[in-house]
Amino acid sequence: MSSVTQENIAKYHERIIVSLSKEDYMPEIDKSLKTFSKNAQIPGFRKGMVPVGIVRKMYGASIFSEEIMKLASKNLEDYLIQNKFEIFGRPIQGANQKPYNFDINNPSDYTFEFEIGTKPAFDIPFLSGSATIPLYKVSVSDSILQEEIEKLQYKAGEMKDPESVTTEDNVLNVVFTECDTDGNAIVGGIQKDNSLLVKYFTQSLQEQLMGKKAGDFILFNLQATFDEKLLPAIMKDLNLDAQDEAARNKNFKLGITKVGLIEKAELNLATFEKIYPGREIETEEKFRETLRSEMEQYWSTQSRTFLHNELFERLVHETPIELPINFLKRFMSIGGEKYVAPEEVEKQFGNFDHQIRWELISSELVQQFGIEVTKTDLETAARMQVMSYFGQHGEMPSMDAEWLDPFIEKQLADKKFRGELENKIITDKLFWAIEQKVNLQETEVSVEEFVKIPVSHHHHH
Repeated sequence: MSSVTQENIAKYHERIIVSLSKEDYMPEIDKSLKTFSKNAQIPGFRKGMVPVGIVRKMYGASIFSEEIMKLASKNLEDYLIQNKFEIFGRPIQGANQKPYNFDINNPSDYTFEFEIGTKPAFDIPFLSGSATIPLYKVSVSDSILQEEIEKLQYKAGEMKDPESVTTEDNVLNVVFTECDTDGNAIVGGIQKDNSLLVKYFTQSLQEQLMGKKAGDFILFNLQATFDEKLLPAIMKDLNLDAQDEAARNKNFKLGITKVGLIEKAELNLATFEKIYPGREIETEEKFRETLRSEMEQYWSTQSRTFLHNELFERLVHETPIELPINFLKRFMSIGGEKYVAPEEVEKQFGNFDHQIRWELISSELVQQFGIEVTKTDLETAARMQVMSYFGQHGEMPSMDAEWLDPFIEKQLADKKFRGELENKIITDKLFWAIEQKVNLQETEVSVEEFVKIPVSHHHHH
């Protein structure tokens, strides 16, 4: 008779042993051989008339091993269900499992060893205390507003093609060519097209560029040419590491292929319509008010994202959860579609551990808070997402537009779209519920101050 036994390896780490005798599996083997013979199409035999002996000789080995593994898996599954195990992922082959030697001509008893990691019980003290978390209210200063207005004026402006460089507002189409200090191109060196405003260069180089035309070039050193604010972006575009001191000191020849000049658009009705089509903005005051409102909304969203990251980090790192580390590492190594070497597992385990803890915590909180996704939730979220998409690519449709209903119905029939939407809704509801359990301390900061606030990323021990 088949049997299933259990041995403890470590806390939340169990060994399950399934034993099968030939009396357990041979009836299924014989049944499968007969079924296969009825359906097999083998040259020289009519369908359904293939002798079982021929099938046994040709396909017996694979049918034998398949049926035995199927029975062992079923016994394991039944045992897990009966004992109401909550496990990580799925069972994996036991570390002490010996190689199988399946022989249909010599059936014998078999033992299968599996390992499981069980989910631990835990409390979430962070939400039962009086945690105070800052909620940043980001104010848009007049100077930040003015910077954004100028960017939009350039974006709405017209490109001219002057003959030479005359101002820091000139746009240059250039080719970066890596060279030595004498300007000789390095064989196999970097060559990259780019487009830059003259104002991005240092003051001394701007002066060198004045009067230059298409076809002219200048030599420069990266670190001496771009300030620390812009240098990392330029180096990234050149596929260089901004932290590499040798790379920062590379020399380049800058060849000018075209000189352009964007004339800033005037703040008038035509510009307002170009930036905000259909919004009927008629005065500069209204334009500034609309833009400030949009910017405040943007930074409000960034502030909420910052808050949620802080809540995520605090929950993950301040919730004491004992995990079956050894099992999880073995699971990472052999439990996926392909084998992962132990040294690679060690590199990846920190992120995996983070993910596992959040999945446990969020699943527990979803249950505690009674969070669920209704049909109305899905339809409303889908409608908003579709409207947002069309709003970005033209005029925003009406919320009750008749054509939206069949379109949304079709979208929700897509399993991938529906699944992603459900996850988003659950996440939004979850963080809203978490926010109600902590003390949010509204703190007013400027944009400049907010972008300098370090993002929390605690280290779990």
